[in-house]
Amino acid sequence: MESKGVPEASRPGLGVRPQKRVGGLESTLLSSGLGERDPCPGEERPRPKKEGSRRSGGRCGTQRATSGSLGGRTDETDRKSAYGAAVVFKRGTTMSDIRHSLIRRDALSAAKEVLYHLDIYFSSQLQNAPLPIVDKGPIELLEEFIFQVPKERNSQPKRLNSLQELQLLEIMCNYFQEQAKDSVRQIIFSSLFSPQGNKADDSRMVLLGKLVSMAVAVCRIPVLECAASWLQRTPAGYCVRLAKALVDDYCSLVPGSIQTLKQIFSASPRFCCQFITAVTALYDLSSDDLIPPLDLLEVIVNWIFEDPRLILITFLNTPIAANLPIGFLELTPLTGLIRWCVKAPLAYKRKKKTTLPNGHMNNKIAKESVAGIDRDFHLLYSKLHLSVLQVLMMLQVHLTEKNLYGRLGLVLFDHMVPLVEEINRLSDELNPLNASKEIELSLDRLAQALQVAMASGALLCTRDDLRTLCSRLPHNNLLQLVISGPVQQSTHTALPPGFYPHIHTPPLGYPAHAAHPAHPALPAHPAHPALPAHPVQTFIPGMTFPYRPIR
Repeated sequence: MESKGVPEASRPGLGVRPQKRVGGLESTLLSSGLGERDPCPGEERPRPKKEGSRRSGGRCGTQRATSGSLGGRTDETDRKSAYGAAVVFKRGTTMSDIRHSLIRRDALSAAKEVLYHLDIYFSSQLQNAPLPIVDKGPIELLEEFIFQVPKERNSQPKRLNSLQELQLLEIMCNYFQEQAKDSVRQIIFSSLFSPQGNKADDSRMVLLGKLVSMAVAVCRIPVLECAASWLQRTPAGYCVRLAKALVDDYCSLVPGSIQTLKQIFSASPRFCCQFITAVTALYDLSSDDLIPPLDLLEVIVNWIFEDPRLILITFLNTPIAANLPIGFLELTPLTGLIRWCVKAPLAYKRKKKTTLPNGHMNNKIAKESVAGIDRDFHLLYSKLHLSVLQVLMMLQVHLTEKNLYGRLGLVLFDHMVPLVEEINRLSDELNPLNASKEIELSLDRLAQALQVAMASGALLCTRDDLRTLCSRLPHNNLLQLVISGPVQQSTHTALPPGFYPHIHTPPLGYPAHAAHPAHPALPAHPAHPALPAHPVQTFIPGMTFPYRPIR
């Protein structure tokens, strides 16, 4: 896998300025010549070169095999190294022996060698146990030779320059692309990037962000699938850090690179689902800095609007227990997306109020620009709200199929409590006279989301809980209708008495109430005697009518 006959110093792209930030962006990679972007599904595949190229074992098509040259080793040397590593493990050589053999190598060669050693080690472990235990030895090897964290306390940590870091990322990216067994890929990825609670975690997270960013840029599906699994089993704080790194790379650093992120929807929907969940945890609209960028919002809304089932992929393809772990990302991004839709009108009103001097704008061009941006945001959040309601309506069938209807709430009531408190706080903070439309829209969306979530079994709570929760919110006709509830009781046997019944129509999959038989005709009543005339009620024009119609 080496470029034949070309010295490393003269290969194209190796003259990248070492001080340039390596974020894994497509423009950096393609300009450096260290990797070509594989076509994602639906794109036209480029013709492979006749010489110096080989078919990849992954699903993303053709790639240039440059990882061998980056470590300064030939294909024959790689095969001998892999065979030698297998012999080493058969002879019972310990991790300490491997470490001593790697210390004499340069940083890139040692990094590549440790991946080969651990690949063979875990492959043999998986033959004996489906879920091998990752002990301390492999973790320490990876920390020392991948993340450059010295084992001795008094040793100075090694630092790779920008070019070496880019070469290391290419080695890792190609390793995951070429490893055919998903179980081996997953355990190596987990050993590399699962937080250990030590000083190596910062280096681990920085390298993970750059690796996933590179995988997005050059369409390495195996890396994205491993990252999706990592997001599912890692504490939420680390997931938010990864999401922040990707957003910075594709929404801030290079204008127009958001189109590259948009294309991974067809390549790895599972990664997109987990990415949306992490992004909604990152941007909670609690401040102006935590409002999602317009480009990112547009990509996410288009993903979900094109296929609303995208946000249910993790839920539908994961064995689920009734009690979910605390401190991790949720099974679906539904709660975060509901938060976006409900808080958006008030959050953007607050942002406009804080950015304008004295709340006014004198420049006509600036006014038109702000109005256009507001209109874009309004349309995007409207589309998102519609998609969220459609997904909530699908959930009853899926919950029933998994025997989780009435047992698992995908929209937790405990998460609705702070949302309602934030809406109440924002409503008080904004002047109701100047933000009446935004408050009304926010409460309307909240009422619709609560109504559909409870009717589909995604939100488990009683009407008394709902009344208590919403009692301090400003008056809203639709919300009052939802919390008052219908007269009929639920026909679903999985829900205990007192839980919110289905509204207006029977739930999907359950028959409607049988028609009542016709009553026999009643005998005519005798005519009543004439009653005395009542005094006429005088019309009082100043009297206010307490009912406010829905606008």
